[in-house]
Amino acid sequence: MTFSPNDSLPGPFQPLARAAWQALLAAGLAAAVLGVLVLVWPHATLIVIGVLFGLFLLVSGLVQLVAAFGTHGSTALRVMAFISGALSIVLGLFCFRGTLESILLLGLWIGIGWLFRGITQVVAAAHDPGTPARNWLIFLGLVNVVAGIVLISWPIKSVTVLTVVAGCWLLAVGLVEVAAALRLRHAAGQLGG
Repeated sequence: MTFSPNDSLPGPFQPLARAAWQALLAAGLAAAVLGVLVLVWPHATLIVIGVLFGLFLLVSGLVQLVAAFGTHGSTALRVMAFISGALSIVLGLFCFRGTLESILLLGLWIGIGWLFRGITQVVAAAHDPGTPARNWLIFLGLVNVVAGIVLISWPIKSVTVLTVVAGCWLLAVGLVEVAAALRLRHAAGQLGG
């Protein structure tokens, strides 16, 4: 079912449509402001990201330790959960030693993730000749492998570059959302009562 600008929306949808632009505008402004803050203070942003990464590692490590002692799974899975949880807690504590350690660990974490994801994409696409867009998946997998190797080789510089790219991306997304919110406001104003 489609509505023309002269139709009225049924029931509660009209107030919702008129208020939707405000939510989109708020999200756009928040993204744009966050993007500007990341671009203006990249070092402070990296510190905050490092602290959040350390907190994430601590919490996920504690959850894994609880799971290791609380599950009724096999002994091997419980031992793996315990080792993984203990390692996450230790790495999380290293993040609180200083900014350099947390950024280094974050870069290594992202790099290893991209490396494994890329290898998995290449192997999966190469293994099945019937995979749709097989060549593109292999290409994207190779790009992930190269990006992972770069992050592992130069984690601090790479994370700094990623922070700046994320700031630019947030600013662009925010501005697009603000523009979309203003267009939505105009369209909602044209809805008939």
